[in-house]
Amino acid sequence: MKILDYYILKKFLKTYVFAVFIIVLIVMVIDYTEKIDDFIRKEAPLKEILFDYYLNFIPYWASYISPLMVFIATVFFTANLAAKTEIIAILSSGVSFTRLMRPYLIGSGILAVGTFFMIGWVVPNANKIRVPFEHKYINNTYYFDKRDVHIKIGPETYAYLETYDNTTNTGYRFSLERIVGTEIQQKLMSDRITWDSTSKKWTIHDYRIRTTGATSLQFGTKIDTTLNLFPKDFENKHLLHETFTLPELNRHIDLVQSRGADGIEVFQIEKYLRFANPFSVMILTIIGFLVSARKARGGVGFQIALGFSLAFIYILFFMMSKGIAEGGGMPPLLAVWLPNIVFSAVGVGLYYTIPR
Repeated sequence: MKILDYYILKKFLKTYVFAVFIIVLIVMVIDYTEKIDDFIRKEAPLKEILFDYYLNFIPYWASYISPLMVFIATVFFTANLAAKTEIIAILSSGVSFTRLMRPYLIGSGILAVGTFFMIGWVVPNANKIRVPFEHKYINNTYYFDKRDVHIKIGPETYAYLETYDNTTNTGYRFSLERIVGTEIQQKLMSDRITWDSTSKKWTIHDYRIRTTGATSLQFGTKIDTTLNLFPKDFENKHLLHETFTLPELNRHIDLVQSRGADGIEVFQIEKYLRFANPFSVMILTIIGFLVSARKARGGVGFQIALGFSLAFIYILFFMMSKGIAEGGGMPPLLAVWLPNIVFSAVGVGLYYTIPR
């Protein structure tokens, strides 16, 4: 890289870091004022507030707003370069417009790689601490209230629970079926099933086992068994997808698919987002450069306003497509990548239409 590349790259990264720092600081202040009553009411220790919650709050929000901040930072400092005629001087010296984009591509590439590792590993590990803190000191006590729960726990094994009490880890009206083809080969029925935290096994109480082939019926008062079913399957699922690293997220998606459970779209969207967000950083950087590289007579105000408008449209577009996908109205992969596809087309159009 030449001196010009270092100069632009340095201003680009400094503006981005400053913008992220300011926004995260503002969000933290707002968040604290909203949650201070909860902290006092539930007597949250100051050490946990600072280190368990807010220390892990910073990487979460920094990565969350990264695509938006990189766009705003690009528009802001590039418009200032244009207003001071620095870009005109650079182009007049023989540097092509395409060559001028190189430090922007390098900077956005660095941020894209950093964003990928942040949202793939760093932020999920931070959320493993932050999210339980929220469940304990901010959210209301969670009670599992679903009824008639069907879960596939093996290739030919299906479990059923009429109700489950997550405070005592007890399930009621439990049945376990082994189905081969379309026939039930064996069925276990029980009035109650409880989790033994010491042995890490389920205790089945007052059970009856009916075997179809032998037409036999067995009775018992208590039996311990291991099942591909755990108390965590009935715990609070709020923000659960944000606590998985990328490998853990892939394994959880496979588990949910094998069980035929509902709600897999949330986890699929989270997975695709972790690959789409780094690309959105690069796309929005280029669009930000294209809309702000030309000197405007009215100053930088119009270009910054245009940048904020495009950022708002992008966020609105993304939230709409994500909401539709979560409701099952659109494939998750298409919903996540659609804003990037559309704004890539916008970027190509701007490149060939904006005077330079």
